Amino acid sequence: MIQIRRGAPSPDAREIPDAPLQWRRLLAYLSPYKLRLLIASIGVLLSAGLSLVFPAVMSEVVDSVFEQANLALLDEITLLLLLVFLVRSLAAFVQNYNLNYVGEKIVVDIRQELYAHLQFLSIKFYTDRRVGELVSRLSSDVTIVRAVLTGNISTLLQQSLTLLGSIAIMFWLNWRLTLFIVVLMPIIVGVGFVLGSAIRRMSTRVQDEIAGATVVAEEVFQNIREVKSFVRENYEIKRYNRAIDVAFRAAVKLLTVRSIFGPIIGFFAFAGLALILWFGGREVLDGRLSAGELIAFLIYGLTVAGSFAGLINLYSQFQEALGATKRVFQILDTAPDIQDSAAAKELAKLAGGITMRDLRFSYEEGNEVLSGVNLDIGAGEIIALVGPSGAGKSTLFNLIPRFYDPDAGAIFIDGHDIRDLTQSSLRRQIGVVPQETLLFGGSIRENILYGKLDADEEQLIAAARFANAHDFITALPKGYETIVGERGVKLSGGQRQRVAIARALLKDPAILLLDEATSSLDNESEQLVQDALGKLMQNRTTLIIAHRLSTVRIAHRIAVLDAGRLIELGSHDQLLAQRGLYAKLYEMQFREADLFSVV
Repeated sequence: MIQIRRGAPSPDAREIPDAPLQWRRLLAYLSPYKLRLLIASIGVLLSAGLSLVFPAVMSEVVDSVFEQANLALLDEITLLLLLVFLVRSLAAFVQNYNLNYVGEKIVVDIRQELYAHLQFLSIKFYTDRRVGELVSRLSSDVTIVRAVLTGNISTLLQQSLTLLGSIAIMFWLNWRLTLFIVVLMPIIVGVGFVLGSAIRRMSTRVQDEIAGATVVAEEVFQNIREVKSFVRENYEIKRYNRAIDVAFRAAVKLLTVRSIFGPIIGFFAFAGLALILWFGGREVLDGRLSAGELIAFLIYGLTVAGSFAGLINLYSQFQEALGATKRVFQILDTAPDIQDSAAAKELAKLAGGITMRDLRFSYEEGNEVLSGVNLDIGAGEIIALVGPSGAGKSTLFNLIPRFYDPDAGAIFIDGHDIRDLTQSSLRRQIGVVPQETLLFGGSIRENILYGKLDADEEQLIAAARFANAHDFITALPKGYETIVGERGVKLSGGQRQRVAIARALLKDPAILLLDEATSSLDNESEQLVQDALGKLMQNRTTLIIAHRLSTVRIAHRIAVLDAGRLIELGSHDQLLAQRGLYAKLYEMQFREADLFSVV
């Protein structure tokens, strides 16, 4: 089971932890892989230690072999070097494999944790963000972390050990010359720190802009029919190009600093080598250092310069990774708006009686959508919700499954305040058939089984038959294995609705929330869908956002909402007799809709 590591909970975590805290948090992911890290560390020690042998051997070759013309010693040294390089290569393999394995596994852990956390965030979180932004967090941001963890952890350890080992040997060879070099290091560190901080800020900006471009593309792909119907291909190309150009300009700024970074560090490194040659040459002339030791010193100096430049470069890359980890942890630290109470109860079965008491709700402060709604619905009763656009019908739908909590008042089901029930047990008792039927891009079978994952073939087919879907499904070349495409695009509107109804039937909920939408269907499809809906509503408490007179008439009662208030309640005939808002809506909307449906 994935463990969700949450930080300080807040509705929208804006406070970003400082860099050390972020790194401590990232390093905490290493804990499950201690054995592999130990094996990799042994490989690092061997690889780094053996890489320090070569300069010492070169010193011996110059001072002993060449001066004494000792061919036997040259042969021995050559064989020794081949053995050293072989062992070093094996150690490097052990090191790289295990560290890269751990790095990749950590990325899997982060990605799984992030995805799992996103699954449990509230609907409000998703209404405030676009899909492309979240996909960018899950993919590109985590990929940046992977690039650092898998490619650079081994480099960091290798370079650090090589650097420290080289400096220790250089002190042993000539401490005065080594101190001369060490004085230069603070300058390089200071330059690296300043440029590295700039790189971190710019990298975050680049990722933000890339996420913005991803959002544009995601929206277009999701609404490609609208793009083509309005002939807006060129407009969308220009819109995406503008977003990419902004990201490109930010990337060029980052590239400029990166390009300056390497040469500056390289200049200081090679300037240090020149000074080693200058100072070391004097030491040789004064007899305090042999020619072979000076050559070894230069090679160790090159090693130190390379390792130090590598570490500084890694620092800049780690700074870039901080921007990505900040964005990932920002989501992980966002707590769900809707949470189960500590004493929340798990109910296996509900009868479905609903009581709404003094409900008040607003999506934005100062703009109340529901204002003191009171409504009692008996178990098995069918209630039609009607009212002008913005009256609060959809909001009532959202409150019953606790997609949102009311600002005031309460909803009771079978006498239980829904805030005292676990969200999972509550939502298992509620079936939702939305106005815009959305299907997953897999097969028809997978879409229907989403209502009950462990349903057998008999239950699956029975649900499809009840939903008047079995016949059209079996007429397809691949039957239930037919792929429906993105959002069910390969099926007609009526077919999508019947698959959604079959899915709801398989779930077998006690309460049904139905945003009835059949006005766009042809007469045959509408009749099939209406018949399927009639079966679905049998013996279930049903709330319908009504669009058609036929739907209104099958309701036991009609609740009329206006500006967030329940202003009328009764049967169709009773409300017509009152000559209130329902009667006006009937004349303007329902009768007109039914006349058009007959024509």
